[in-house]
Amino acid sequence: MKKLIFFLIIFIWKFSSADETPAWIKENYIKKEYKIAMRDGIKLFTTVYIPKNAKEKSPILMTRSPYSCAPYGENEYSPRLWGTYWREYLKEDYIIVVQDVRGRWMSEGEFVDVRPHIENKKSKKDIDESTDTYDTIDWLVKNIPNNNGNVGVFGISYPGFYSTMAALSNHPALKAVSPQAPVTEWFLGDDFHHNGAFMIMDAFHFYSGFGLPRPKPTTVGRKGFQYPILDNYKFYLETGPIKNFTKLMGDSIKFWNDLIAHPNYDDWWKARDARRVCKNVKPAMLIVGGLFDAEDCYGAWNLYKAIEQQSKTTNNKLVMGPWIHGGWSRTNGSNLGNIRFGSKTADFYQQTIEIPFFNYYLKNKGSAEQIAEASVFVTGINEWRKFGSWPPNGVDNKPIYLHDKNKLSFSAPETSNSYSQYTSDPAKPVPYTDQPHQYRTNEYMTDDQRFAAQRPDVLVFETEVLKENMTLAGVLTANLKVAISSTDADFVVKVIDVFPANFKYDSSYCCDAAELTQHWRQQGGKGGNYLMDNYQMLVRGEIMRGKFRNSFEKPEAFKPGEVTTVKFDLPDIAHTFQAGHKLMIQIQSSWFPIADRNPQTFCDIYHCDEKDFVKSDIKVYHDKQNASSITLPILK
Repeated sequence: MKKLIFFLIIFIWKFSSADETPAWIKENYIKKEYKIAMRDGIKLFTTVYIPKNAKEKSPILMTRSPYSCAPYGENEYSPRLWGTYWREYLKEDYIIVVQDVRGRWMSEGEFVDVRPHIENKKSKKDIDESTDTYDTIDWLVKNIPNNNGNVGVFGISYPGFYSTMAALSNHPALKAVSPQAPVTEWFLGDDFHHNGAFMIMDAFHFYSGFGLPRPKPTTVGRKGFQYPILDNYKFYLETGPIKNFTKLMGDSIKFWNDLIAHPNYDDWWKARDARRVCKNVKPAMLIVGGLFDAEDCYGAWNLYKAIEQQSKTTNNKLVMGPWIHGGWSRTNGSNLGNIRFGSKTADFYQQTIEIPFFNYYLKNKGSAEQIAEASVFVTGINEWRKFGSWPPNGVDNKPIYLHDKNKLSFSAPETSNSYSQYTSDPAKPVPYTDQPHQYRTNEYMTDDQRFAAQRPDVLVFETEVLKENMTLAGVLTANLKVAISSTDADFVVKVIDVFPANFKYDSSYCCDAAELTQHWRQQGGKGGNYLMDNYQMLVRGEIMRGKFRNSFEKPEAFKPGEVTTVKFDLPDIAHTFQAGHKLMIQIQSSWFPIADRNPQTFCDIYHCDEKDFVKSDIKVYHDKQNASSITLPILK
């Protein structure tokens, strides 16, 4: 169970040695707390861990966070220092800095969510996250004893956003930045919207706690919403339209109010797109993300691409592993749910990519050549691959077509007036998983989709058994030709790897045979292997709000019965469909409750009523005149 990114708020970190670790840290480090003045006079609360070893000058590694630099007090040391791989930086005598961002916890000022970057600053009053970073770095290098004048910044999720903004500060001491699972764009792909569809479960859960106002600096957090129904499908369905969730929120959650006041992709949202300002980026960049990150997968892929396009001289690297949100820092990366990756991928990343990255740019230790332009883990065959670019060279973007009788083929259809049909009923939305949960799961990103394939409101298309391996590396594009009986609808496209009959995981798929055996026993298995017979592994899934099919700025109603195109990109993929497997496509019009229900009436969904929810008959065409397809980036 995962409560979004609150793990960073409350710092539930385990000690590797609960008795010895505090003694080691206090023996080797001192902790200082400062209130650092920004150019407009606001002071930001900053915790600094300084090594006592003064034989060599130390670099500074900083994270800026809205989730607290707790524990507070100079005698209180965070277990995060030793309970995560941060201990490797302590062994290297790094100065570790954690700062409460403006308006959060013990820092002064007003907090603004994804504060827009000001490109043309005219006075000291023109502050943003880049100026706060600049002023902090400037104070640190001038006041923290025995620093070597080199600064790095990193952070996961929201701190990933602040890392991106740090890179725009252009402070000469800032040499290396690593935005990880970075919040980047909150309308098109990260966290709270995907292609304009409102990801209600994450948004409501997060902002009902995080969004509560903090009138003055404090060390005390506040509890979020207490759910009266623990089955999330039942709770979100019975609560009803979004306006009912707004009532539960109350009037004090500013960003929620802003969100519902901007239902389309207007200038308010565009100002909060971190990609728009990725120009003239000076420090070396290491963009990190998870292939199965349910929150900010979009941000990692697309921040890297934006820097490549807008700041061509920047030393910009990409890493994508088989991880959940932040999984490279809090799991060993050997599996996700039932899917095994064959090694401790997080350990590999930490030891061979991230730590060498900062050591090189901040300590002049090692070589930059060992870090590839794009280090991407290819699932299916479970291999790390190094690419000279992303998307990689040598990709053939080839459409695979939907056919009647549930077929999927690279040959275009030749029939006429052929379509598959289902009825989408908002009163009975398609669940995102087959089990009840209170909170959104991480495992759904690789879950078995057989439960969905059995529903009458889910279309299923699949290839013949593949005769050879097929590796997909890059952007997937859905190109659907549809007609609906209502004036709006959502479209969910899922790309699925169908395992062969009698497929079994053995210990070669897992870095820890005992762990595999325990997992298999929990599943009720008998014998020495875990059976994955005909498993339908979700590899990629994405939703598109139909009214935005032509423009996110200006939504358009569907004309009932008229064939129209719904075309959209899915997040990038890096997966090998092995010989003996099948590739499956599933299409549906709800994905609940990770995404809110489309009433299927063209309207302002954030303020609509229960009466606006109607059934819609959905036709997906697959004939010669209207050929629906999915463009696959096939790596040659």
